[in-house]
Amino acid sequence: MADLFGNAPDTTHTTAHRPLADRLRPQSLDEVIGQQQILGPDGPLTIMLKGGALSSLIFWGPPGVGKTTIARLLADETDLHFVQISAIFSGVPELRRVFDAAKIRRQNGQGTLLFVDEIHRFNKAQQDGFLPHMEDGTILLVGATTENPSFELNRAVLSRSQVLVLERLPHEDLERLVARAEAELGVTLPLEPAARQSLLDMADGDGRALLNLIEQIAAWSVDAPLDQSMLAKRLSKRAAQYDKGGDAHFNLISALHKSVRGSDPDAALYWFARMLEGGEDPRYLARRITRMAVEDIGLADPQAQAICLQSWETFERLGSPEGELALAQALTYLALAPKSNAAYVAYKAARKSAKATGSEPPPKHILNAPTAMMKDQGFGDGYAYDHDAEDGFSGQNYFPDGMARPSFYTPVERGFERDLKKRQDYFIKLRAKRES
Repeated sequence: MADLFGNAPDTTHTTAHRPLADRLRPQSLDEVIGQQQILGPDGPLTIMLKGGALSSLIFWGPPGVGKTTIARLLADETDLHFVQISAIFSGVPELRRVFDAAKIRRQNGQGTLLFVDEIHRFNKAQQDGFLPHMEDGTILLVGATTENPSFELNRAVLSRSQVLVLERLPHEDLERLVARAEAELGVTLPLEPAARQSLLDMADGDGRALLNLIEQIAAWSVDAPLDQSMLAKRLSKRAAQYDKGGDAHFNLISALHKSVRGSDPDAALYWFARMLEGGEDPRYLARRITRMAVEDIGLADPQAQAICLQSWETFERLGSPEGELALAQALTYLALAPKSNAAYVAYKAARKSAKATGSEPPPKHILNAPTAMMKDQGFGDGYAYDHDAEDGFSGQNYFPDGMARPSFYTPVERGFERDLKKRQDYFIKLRAKRES
């Protein structure tokens, strides 16, 4: 039988030990577990194969979900010669050899499906090297990446390929994989139902990791099914997938930020904990939490920024692990604080207006006149000192002459900005009164 994740089995050494992941490699696309969004009846790969028009592809997804297996099976389905390389171990000389061999193969009437694992690790020049061979049909490229292709791959490569997203295997697919493994091994895993579910949690959506765990468990000699605690003692829990410089980092910080914006402290604390468990630098989180106070709470609660800065300073003084509690408290405060991005929106609008108006000078009446010549030029003429005006407000114009008065800041009816809106409305009325 074939495995979920790679090549057909090597039968030249049948007496050698073969890992379970190798023994369970699927022989056809119908045997692949999961990824129905691309392999189902209406999936893009199924439609391409039925139409006989398979294009170059980029498989984007986490480890252990079948990227290599599907690529190899595509070669079988289309009678293409399968060549696999890894961008981690391959350089320009090896690429040249691969392309030269593919040209010879093409002259002899056979195409080549070139599978490039971790394709995002090739630099721009190396990625550009694929283009002429993709365009003239020497190779059909199938790249695999765990990173966002729109950030990591050249636009030219992407324009000649279709990106297909492979997903983490859900529990039901992992359970099917367990059943397939038990049938292959001829045993039932000695696990209580709750421990069996815990095993699926440990796999964290990675089929290859699950098969490795199953192989360990199947080798145990036990008198009775194991419960969750016994399973946890015998197996080290697999570390959650988290790359501080990759997609997981940006996905989780996005989830954290949006949970705060959505006023959900429980979700915010969950994603905060997920990032810490993944090894994220608490100082990065302190910075991002402070940014949330500036962007999403704003003047609805001016105290929020101070609380964030205090929690950041507390972390620096206490260190880990106690210091993270201060950050968690600030995060909880932000999630429950009134929200406003009015000042943020006003700032961006002001920047846009500043670019549009170029180098328009301020009106002369608000310019200082430290020299006689500047006084002769009218600098400072007509300036009204606001402290001397009625209500401490002169209502003068402070924008460039001839520029229509814009309105950038619109306070919300939440938190402290309610008071700011009252003040703004009051000054708007006074300004209208002065102008009349």
